Amino acid sequence: MKYLYLLLNIGFVLFPLVFTFHSKIKFYRKWKYLLPAILIMAALFLIWDYLFTEWRIWTFNEDYITGIKFYGLPLEEILLYLCIPYSCLFIYETLIIYNVKNYLRRARLVSWVIITGLIVALFFTYNYLYTGVSFLLAIAYLFQLVVIHRVKWLGRFYMGYIASLVPFLIFNGALTALPVVIYNDTEIMGIRLLTVPLENLAHFFLVLLVTTALYERFHGRYKPIVDEDEAVIDHADIQAPDTLQQ
Repeated sequence: MKYLYLLLNIGFVLFPLVFTFHSKIKFYRKWKYLLPAILIMAALFLIWDYLFTEWRIWTFNEDYITGIKFYGLPLEEILLYLCIPYSCLFIYETLIIYNVKNYLRRARLVSWVIITGLIVALFFTYNYLYTGVSFLLAIAYLFQLVVIHRVKWLGRFYMGYIASLVPFLIFNGALTALPVVIYNDTEIMGIRLLTVPLENLAHFFLVLLVTTALYERFHGRYKPIVDEDEAVIDHADIQAPDTLQQ
């Protein structure tokens, strides 16, 4: 089915697009912050995608793609970097708008657990290219957000990431089960969650982390942390301007 990958992309983003104009959510008001964030992230990650495709770290099953390509990348693969971050940032923003309780208030502690876990995992898996690059970049980017920028939105980000895992695993499960995307087994650990390589969760984490960081920078919603006591404040208590007007 030549349009399957395209239909999966549309299916992933359809629900968020429909509710973008909901009277409570009004996500379209955030486009001026979101679209530049997505485009910058996509430009960076598509370079990565292009290189890994050229190096045969992964390939695409021609039976499930339209055949339209740009620099060797299927149109559907390019759309993936637009549809997934849009849908997941919709979830992230919805959690804030509805003031869903943040169960990860001590985000710095969670961040250090993630960083430590990735460092340990990297020590044993650095010889796998996809694994090593994904883990190393996730460590480096998260470290600078925690230590240098000391951002206040990580607790809500983790909540959004967890909430996004269900649709992502369904989407990525379909891609890897058929398979639409075929991975080079010599460049991954071989550990899979159902049919999804574990590396994909780290890659997904990094894509959303970069997009959210850019989105919040453009939004300018939260002030930097100035002392340790503020590190445990639930940033959902500081509502966005749009929320305060409702």
